[in-house]
Amino acid sequence: MATWGYLGFQDSASPLMEQLIFFHDHTMVVLILITTFVGFIMFYLGFNFFINRFLLESQEIEIIWTILPAIILIFIAFPSLRLLYLLDEVNSPGITLKTVGHQWYWSYEYSDFLNLEFDSYMMPSSDLLYSGFRLLDVDNRVILPMNSQVRMLISAADVIHSWTVPSLGMKADAIPGRLNQISFFISRPGLFFGQCSEICGANHSFMPIVIESVTVNSFLNWVSSYSEL
Repeated sequence: MATWGYLGFQDSASPLMEQLIFFHDHTMVVLILITTFVGFIMFYLGFNFFINRFLLESQEIEIIWTILPAIILIFIAFPSLRLLYLLDEVNSPGITLKTVGHQWYWSYEYSDFLNLEFDSYMMPSSDLLYSGFRLLDVDNRVILPMNSQVRMLISAADVIHSWTVPSLGMKADAIPGRLNQISFFISRPGLFFGQCSEICGANHSFMPIVIESVTVNSFLNWVSSYSEL
């Protein structure tokens, strides 16, 4: 079971990611049923000897193989459209975070607090602790409260980047001169890793993202201690 888990999604940490996983499973069931049915028909046709050289057309089967795929596509399209709407919906945010992509690091700014901003660089392997994650850990993690609606504003200072955290189901391009907006809800505490998923230059693979989800009280204590520095 552990090996099978590596072939799927990361464990979800937000309701949106849970919905994305459900949609993936729903679509895979449909695809498996179609593949099984088509495979059975191909196998059956290879071993039967029913031949009718005067058969020119069959209106009934043509109607069936036109309408049935349309119905199947509807069963896939409706949940997909619902998810696209939910991913773009921005609820009343409890906190706003702005991130700007640079070559090759991220900078963050907590818009609701004064003078709370920092840069986040990948931790060099020489400075990494034994319990750290190579090429994924950063010197300044993004601290966010759990069970709170977070609005993130995303832009870039030089080239196109992409702020991506798979556990949250979030992926948004950081484009110079443009401000993109996403919204997510972290449902559990923990560390959630991501990376820039846009080919943004030579060190593209070395600008990771680390979100540390904590309780609201721990977040407020962190804000207070950071402001005192």
